[in-house]
Amino acid sequence: MGVFEYPILALAAFAAGAINAVAGGGSLVSFPALVAAGYTSKVANVTNTVALWPGYVGGSIGYAAQLSDQRRRILVLTVPSILGAIAGSAILLTTSEASFDRIVPFLILFAAGLMAGQPRLSAWVASHRPEGIEGKTPIELMAATFVLAIYGAYFGAGLGILTLAVLGILLPDDLHRSNALKGLLSAIMNAAAVVYFAIWGPVEWLPAAVMAVAALGGGYLGVGVARKISAPRLRMGVIAYALVVAAVLFVR
Repeated sequence: MGVFEYPILALAAFAAGAINAVAGGGSLVSFPALVAAGYTSKVANVTNTVALWPGYVGGSIGYAAQLSDQRRRILVLTVPSILGAIAGSAILLTTSEASFDRIVPFLILFAAGLMAGQPRLSAWVASHRPEGIEGKTPIELMAATFVLAIYGAYFGAGLGILTLAVLGILLPDDLHRSNALKGLLSAIMNAAAVVYFAIWGPVEWLPAAVMAVAALGGGYLGVGVARKISAPRLRMGVIAYALVVAAVLFVR
């Protein structure tokens, strides 16, 4: 990869960090940038996971107040988060490059569909929340967390949207507390995947380091810029970009 492509990757990661902080779905920007830089889909996916992980940690630090009294939930859900992420990482690394190339456009379309349906999904969750399970962590949520972690480690785009919806249905709570828990679970899942990929995965460390710094900056500085764009416009911009990427990958 040429040295002039690093600024492009940094810009994509900066945008991904800002998008993740505001709406989620930043991987739909940063992952295609790595593919465009010449990396294979699987290498790009692994490197992208490593690069964006610091952003999840930063977000969790910012939500420390909302997480302080959720320690029991966090402890209970950490185990399925880690086990699912390890399973998803192993599945990804055992998937052949050719098979992953065929799957990726469909995963991108799935994530784009999640973003498109996010407002309706959020409204549906709000109207179907069960009552009377405060303080408990249902077994269904532990199972769902395991499945979410598999998906998060395997590809991950749209993970936050899915996780917040599942929490809203199975663990009704204040939206800010749920969002904080979602962010921390995402950080735990990605941490397990990062460790697995660091040992056994084809991580491109220099691009990952450049993008990690940019993603952190995007999450912190880019939020102000991203918030000046209305949420529907930001969402539709990311979706349009994802559809173009999916179309290009289908042609390839």
